[in-house]
Amino acid sequence: MAGKKILLVEGVDDKHVLMHVCGTRKVGQLDEITPQDGVDKLLENVPQYLKGTDVEALGILIDADSDLAARWDSLRNLLTDAKYEHVPERPASDGTVLDPPGGTSLLPRVGIWIMPDNQNIGALEDFLLCLVPRGSRLFEHVESSVAAIPEGEQRFAKKDALKAIIHTWLAWQKEPGNPFGTAIKATFLDSTVPQVDVLVSWLKRLFFPQPDDSGVSAQ
Repeated sequence: MAGKKILLVEGVDDKHVLMHVCGTRKVGQLDEITPQDGVDKLLENVPQYLKGTDVEALGILIDADSDLAARWDSLRNLLTDAKYEHVPERPASDGTVLDPPGGTSLLPRVGIWIMPDNQNIGALEDFLLCLVPRGSRLFEHVESSVAAIPEGEQRFAKKDALKAIIHTWLAWQKEPGNPFGTAIKATFLDSTVPQVDVLVSWLKRLFFPQPDDSGVSAQ
C-alpha cells in the first residue's frame, strides 16, 4: 500500500488555496493539506513528518517573507540533518523535489515551494496577485483606491498593503468577500495562468511522479 501524500502549509488561507488549485487543475488526491499555525511551528514539526513511516511524499510550502535565503537555509539545514543528499544551495525556480537519501524507503520524497515563486521575497498574496485577470479596470481602481486612503486613516501597516489590495479586489466581486480558495473556484482569481502551471507541475512531480521524474529539479 502506498504511503501518505502530505502537504504542510503555514495557515488556513494556504490550505484552501492549495485545495482549490489541486481541484481546479486536477492535480490528484492528497491525503492531507495541513496548516501548521505559522512558519515557526511548521519548521519545528518537519522532523517528525520526515520520520513518519507512513509518509511517502512530504510537501513543504512556506512564504519567503522578507528573507528568502533565511527561509531556505532553515529548511536546507533540516534536510541535511536528516541525511538528504544533494540539497541545493538555492531553491529551484520550478520548486525543489528531493528523493529519499540513498534510495531508502525509510524517509519520504520531499518537495519545497517558497511563495511566491522560489526566487523572490513575498508571500501567498504576491502569488495571488498573479491570478488577478490582466488588464482589469476594476483592479486598477482597487489599487488606486487603496493608495488614495487619506493620511492617518490607513489602518494597516505598509507591509500589508498587498493584503489590503487582494481583499479589496475580492470584496468588490459579484459575491463579495469570498475566501481565497473559494475565489479561485468562482474564477475571481484565475488558476489557469502560467504562474499556477509551475506550481501544479511541482505538485505533480512531488506527489504523482512519472518514471522519468527523479532527483533535484533543475534550477
